[in-house]
Amino acid sequence: MLYFTRWKALAIILTALVVCLFAVPNFFPEAKVKTWPAWAQRRLVLGLDLQGGSYLLLEVDSNYVRKEKLDQVRDDVRRALREAKIGYTGLTARNDAVEVRISRDTELQAALSKLRELSQPLGGLLGSSGQRSLEVSDAGGGLIRLTVPQAAITERIRQTIEQSIQIVERRVNQLGTVEPVIQRQGTDRILVQVPGLQDPTELKRILGKTAKMEFRMVDTAVAPDAAAQGRVPPEDEILMSAQPPKIPYVIKKQVLVSGGELTDAQPGFDQRSGEPIVTFRFNSSGSRKFAQATSENVGQPFAIVLDNEVISAPVIREPITGGSGQISGNFTVQAANELAILLRAGALPAPLTVIEERTVGPGLGQDSIEKGELAAYVGSIMVIVFMLATYRLFGLFANIAVAINVAMIFGVLSLLNATLTLPGIAGIVLTVGIAVDSNVLIYERIREEIRGGRNAISAIDAGFKRALATILDSNITTFIAAAVLFYIGTGPVRGFAVTLGIGILTTVFTAFTLTRLIVAWWVRWKRPQSVPI
Repeated sequence: MLYFTRWKALAIILTALVVCLFAVPNFFPEAKVKTWPAWAQRRLVLGLDLQGGSYLLLEVDSNYVRKEKLDQVRDDVRRALREAKIGYTGLTARNDAVEVRISRDTELQAALSKLRELSQPLGGLLGSSGQRSLEVSDAGGGLIRLTVPQAAITERIRQTIEQSIQIVERRVNQLGTVEPVIQRQGTDRILVQVPGLQDPTELKRILGKTAKMEFRMVDTAVAPDAAAQGRVPPEDEILMSAQPPKIPYVIKKQVLVSGGELTDAQPGFDQRSGEPIVTFRFNSSGSRKFAQATSENVGQPFAIVLDNEVISAPVIREPITGGSGQISGNFTVQAANELAILLRAGALPAPLTVIEERTVGPGLGQDSIEKGELAAYVGSIMVIVFMLATYRLFGLFANIAVAINVAMIFGVLSLLNATLTLPGIAGIVLTVGIAVDSNVLIYERIREEIRGGRNAISAIDAGFKRALATILDSNITTFIAAAVLFYIGTGPVRGFAVTLGIGILTTVFTAFTLTRLIVAWWVRWKRPQSVPI
């Protein structure tokens, strides 16, 4: 156990040195680090509780998700029956079901068979239990009822949350913030932490918009005044203009092109009027649909609809085949920039509501840093003194290994561009105690071997060898606990789990390679007859 080949000793030293060097950028100003090569710019990012920032807890509108699901089922029923050329009346969505009445009794079974094709097994674990997305039943009198079970609604909310997290992350990153924390909390909530952002007003405005853009035709055959009195065709709906004065438009429900087919959106200025605009570009599918729609409706107005409001309703003068266009609507420069951000990031699948908001000032963060540093210094000094007083020279070896261990922790965290929080500092302080504990087990085992009559070198070798199993057992069980905390925890709990888990790995490395290497060198140099322990 005390013999090291030259290449093995060199590998241990180089590993420790390289990992520790990754922590060096944290000791230089950020402006200086940015001038270094890209691979050398990795550093720790202070979390919300250390540098201040904004904290938002968002909730997904589950009622909106439910309504969207029912509207989708209703549209699928309409499409399926039309494809099968089956006559129907009274297609409505109410509560958690869609109902449709088949016109002819002779077509009822064919309609049931066609509509049951819309029911699919739910994905994930629910699929194994036989749950399906729709329950199709004959309600009698030619009426077919398609019920959406609660399991399907729950699955749709889960998908909505996952999609919303990705979109929220893209939107926050567009603001130029550093290392935001965006994660799911509970079944229908999203936690957003943005370190360094002291004013969350712009963030809330960006996140509060669904940015669901659609290109739809204006129904010129129906006057808005007549529609406002209740005479709205089933294929139309009334939408108001986004800018005051509010003007009603009768818009067809059919979507020609959706915002999901946009590939880019940028703010700019109109070359003729100089007013702020937003230019956009479609993907190949969107370009084809947009070209077809504009070719078939020359001379007719079409509406650009954003979040159920009409931004503008220009008349199609000629087919637009280039796959790009521009949106104008009396924008300010800031409004055009925000709209471009929203369209680039994509549309939220459901509205988000801010249910909790906190702002942590930089002063409070600095106070947390100072107290965390004080706790780390006091704890480390007490450990160093205890080890020196109890184990003398071997205590010095342990202290050197622990110092390198802490440096390696910061190196690994910097390499991962991890966010350091106050609980993370607590995890590092705890790791110091765990690292010392490994050395205590080894040294106490050496003492037992000496009391058992072994000579110095044999006792040291047996102490390292026989303490190995005990140390591995204790560190593995602690690592399992850290892994569970990381898996089921959120926010600060995860920060604690990450630093603790990394600390355990570096502790095992330093205890069984670095400390042993130092002791081996000392034994080779001194050839001791007794152990100063």
